[in-house]
Amino acid sequence: MTSQSDETGENDPQHGSAQPQSTPAPVGNSSGKKPAESELVVGKLPGQLAWPIDKASPALPAHLEQLADLAREYVEAASSPNTRRAYDSDWKQFCSWCRRQGLEHLPPDAQVVGLYITACASGAATGNRKPAAVSSVERRLSALSWHYRQLGERLDRGDRHIATVLDGIRNTHGRPPAQKEAVLPEDLIAMLETLNRGTLRGLRDRAILLIGFAGGLRRSEVVGLDVADDQTEDGRGWIEMLERGVVLTLRGKNGWREVEIGRGSSDSTCPVIALETWLKLGRIAHGPLFRRVTGGGKTVGPERLRDQEVARLVKRTAVAAGVRGDLSEGDRAAKFAGHSLRAGLASSAEVDERYVQKQLGHVSAEMTRRYQRRRDRFRVNLTKAARL
Repeated sequence: MTSQSDETGENDPQHGSAQPQSTPAPVGNSSGKKPAESELVVGKLPGQLAWPIDKASPALPAHLEQLADLAREYVEAASSPNTRRAYDSDWKQFCSWCRRQGLEHLPPDAQVVGLYITACASGAATGNRKPAAVSSVERRLSALSWHYRQLGERLDRGDRHIATVLDGIRNTHGRPPAQKEAVLPEDLIAMLETLNRGTLRGLRDRAILLIGFAGGLRRSEVVGLDVADDQTEDGRGWIEMLERGVVLTLRGKNGWREVEIGRGSSDSTCPVIALETWLKLGRIAHGPLFRRVTGGGKTVGPERLRDQEVARLVKRTAVAAGVRGDLSEGDRAAKFAGHSLRAGLASSAEVDERYVQKQLGHVSAEMTRRYQRRRDRFRVNLTKAARL
């Protein structure tokens, strides 16, 4: 049963992993080999990722069945839910495209995949004829490689039919990445003023904006926090309240990291005070830190907030506060998202760059610079340094 909530856009379409389809005779399949039905089937429990099973093998003993179930859980834990949804959607689209063209998608054929990414880049892969961005083409290629691995197959991305075509797509259609607008401190203060402090939802949203900004967090990191260690199965980190601030322990794709958020110079904009207020008045002592609020903003539920709600919160408050008032309301909404908080910290913190890099969890300083939307680009003037 779907829980009632005042949050908009609560439910996303559910995507399941596409199963191998029955297609016409192979066309463009360099090996000419069609896998026998007994070679591989995909066993899948409801709501779980595919797990390759040899159909010819005898039934597993009970204790191995339990291990297989656990292996499925580990497979799911290997990637985020958002990544799996995107990969499943990309795989479905590829299988559908192969069916329409009369091509086989098994076993993997580099020439077929090369034609597919060409269709994506030209807009011929979908009915709306909208060309896919280079980043989308690269993600779809990654999705195909991932799904083929789950099926016990290997896609050679270095094959000339793929690698050379992809290089051409990058050279022809490549553009600088579209970046979300940074929320600067003065913007954030104005956004906070649009929230109703008399409701629990307003207090929660205030804590989300301040913690997300001061921590330089991704939206998934914000909503993945628990009140303490090992409290939920779906948690991706926890908080530790200290006298001088709060320490966040986060689990990301590169492992665990700690983020320190110190107390602010003003109580009205201090992220630690906002968090303490939310914990106290929301009566949250265990489980997910940021949860759904129902009943006109007065009742805190047990469910963890979804990361999409962070993006919607940033968009909504930025528009309400009149941030980038030189743009239309629609353009403003398109320019702001969860990453705007992360970019805002990187763009406004006047400290040595290495501290910002550590806070954001970046491996390289170059990645951190991509988040600095309005940095002083000419602080170091090499022209004058060369005496010109």
